[in-house]
Parts: sequence; structure tokens; C-alpha cells
Amino acid sequence: MGGGSSEREISILTGSGVMRALQTLGYEARSLDYDANFVDAIRAIDPDVVFNALHGAGGEDGQIQGMLDYFSIPYTGSGVASSALSMDKHLTKKLLAAEGLPTAAWDLFDLSGGTLPLLPGSLDLPLVLKPRFEGSAKGISIVRTHEAWTHAVLETARHYTEVLAEEYVAGREYTCAVFGEDALPVVEIVPLKDEFYSYDAKYAEGGSRHIVPAQIDEDLAARMQMLALSLHRLVGLRDYSRTDFIVSKEGRPYVLEINSLPGLTPTSLFPDACAALGIGYEAIVDRLIGYALAREAAGGSA
Repeated sequence: MGGGSSEREISILTGSGVMRALQTLGYEARSLDYDANFVDAIRAIDPDVVFNALHGAGGEDGQIQGMLDYFSIPYTGSGVASSALSMDKHLTKKLLAAEGLPTAAWDLFDLSGGTLPLLPGSLDLPLVLKPRFEGSAKGISIVRTHEAWTHAVLETARHYTEVLAEEYVAGREYTCAVFGEDALPVVEIVPLKDEFYSYDAKYAEGGSRHIVPAQIDEDLAARMQMLALSLHRLVGLRDYSRTDFIVSKEGRPYVLEINSLPGLTPTSLFPDACAALGIGYEAIVDRLIGYALAREAAGGSA
């Protein structure tokens, strides 16, 4: 857990919760910060299994997965290729579009050249500007005017080199997680402090309200569950994932992104969805450990 990404704080929250659960369950467990000493530390411990609670770069992009594969250490969650793909919003959306799955129109911009890109001719304001490789809604802004576009791009270029400009879809926000091979109940996300499910709305106390299960038409819920399962399998994810949606005023769901490593903090969506089915926090952790050990017993296959 931990690491040096912008999601370090969230990773520590998830990792701390997982550690408490592992100790309650009777596992002999140690926590490691993901730093320059990680390789030596993990080789010295030689664990039976690693619980990956490392959100953001390093933990969700295939980096730590490749390292653990090299040392033949089993770990929870998805493998190298699927983690890297789901972390890349541009490639994920290209895959969605190629498969005919609903996602908002977008364009990709390289900000490394130092020139201010013009508004994409194929898209109209308002737009959603988001970093290509980032999680927890970091760096996302809604752009409604040309002046706001200039300001948002200049601000974003200070931290990121590649960004997506995405068609803004007005609607309500939902998420649907996959656990094992099953879609969990759809959750409606109601931001209470910001216009959308921002970083503060996700993690600040009182930042949002989660309605589980979402009070929506059964057909719409089933549609989002099917999309979440389809994308989970299409990307090649395993153990668990969470797909975020915006549902337009006309009732059409659009996929925003898929998360290969759902948060397990006190305000996270995945534990809420599990709780609706009577699956407690310790049971989540125990099941994820079980999946990783079962793969090891089967020879490391997915």
C-alpha cells in the first residue's frame, strides 16, 4: 500500500482496513509501503500471497503485478495486461467503441509540446477534461466556456501530459461492481458537495450519498450489470472490478471508466455494494485472498 502516486492517501486507507481484516481473520500479515526498498523487502518476507491495496500508478497499471509475477508470488486482483489497459482511459474507450458499447464521444490531447490545443472540432461545449492515466477523479474538470477551456488546459498541463476531452452527458451517476463472476447491485452516487463525483465527494465525510441498491427500473439495473460484466471480461480483469456510469436524462447508460482495483475505504462503493448482499468487509478480504491462492494452486492461471 502507499506508494508515491496521487492516490497514496487513499491507498493507505484501503491498506489499513485490509490489515485490520487480515488480523481479525487470523492471517499472519505485514504491510509494506511501495518504495525503493520494496523488492528487497518482499523477497525477504517471501509471502504466501500479496494483497494489492496500491491504488494509482504502480499498483493499478501493471507495474507491481509484473514484479510479483517475476518472483512467482501470487497476488489479489488483476494481472499485468488488464491492469494496464483499464488504467488507460483512452484505450479503454477505444475498446468500448470497437465493441459497440456505449461511451461518450472523446478526443485525446498531448500537452507536452507547450502549445495550447484548440477545442476539438468534433465536440461541442460543455466538455469533461480528464487525465489519460489517473484515478479517484483526480484532475477532472467540467468545461463550459472557451475561457474555461483555456484555464483548464493550462492548469492540467502543469501535472499531466495527456488528457481526454469528453462529451459532457448530463445525468445521474451510478456504479456497478463485479465480484468473482457476479455483478453486484447497482449503486446510485449522489454527490452532496460538488457537481460530480469528485475526489472530495468520494472521500470527504459527507461528500456523497450511496443508494444501494439504486432505486431504478429493473431493466436499467440489469443493463448496467450486463455492461459491467461484459467490460470486466473484455478487459480480462479478475477477482473484482467496478464500472462507473452516467445515465442520461433519456435513460441511456454510458460507461465512464472501469476500475481494476476498487477502493476498500470507509467511504468506498465496493463494500457498500457487497453489504447489500450480506457480504461483510472481512468476507471480502478473505474471498480475495482465496481467489489468489486458488490461482496459485491451479498453476497461476487466471
